[in-house]
Amino acid sequence: MIISSGFPERDRAQIAALYWEAFGQKLGRVMGPRDRALQFFEAVLDPAHAICAHTANGDLLGVAGFKTHTGALVGGGMGDLARVYGWVGAMWRVALLALLERDTENDRFLMDGIFVAPAARGQGVGTALLDAIADKARSRGHSEVRLDVIDTNPRARALYERQGFVAIKTQDLGVLRHVFRFDSATTMVRDLC
Repeated sequence: MIISSGFPERDRAQIAALYWEAFGQKLGRVMGPRDRALQFFEAVLDPAHAICAHTANGDLLGVAGFKTHTGALVGGGMGDLARVYGWVGAMWRVALLALLERDTENDRFLMDGIFVAPAARGQGVGTALLDAIADKARSRGHSEVRLDVIDTNPRARALYERQGFVAIKTQDLGVLRHVFRFDSATTMVRDLC
């Protein structure tokens, strides 16, 4: 397995599809239909905020995204949304997506999504990507990595706990659970010292 920063352009469509597979249940009512969501994600993916795992042959195994004050794996703004959904569609989507927005912190490096190709699951790809995120955080001078995991993804939470992440707070979504299809999100932190 080869872990590297960024991704080659040839992987853009596949990364968008894997992102949708991983987060489509949560984002489907806001970002759907699928074809438009894929069009949007493919356009706004930022390789500068990605760490990827590939086979020696170059096949994509998985991706971990992160967020900094300069951007995120899935960026984009109102104009990007409007190109795909129209201006009216963009306005209500921006309003709902803003409710899920997480700010970066000075001390904690923010991992902003991890996903592994179905055929590669259970082979240590997620663990390797989490280790690479920790290395990236250290190289940028951070002492902790932060992430959020939703209550409907117990497998991811179990992986994070095995990798030393500890829950520090849980936020209930309230009535928005009907829009995003999960009840709560737990913030977890891994100490890198």
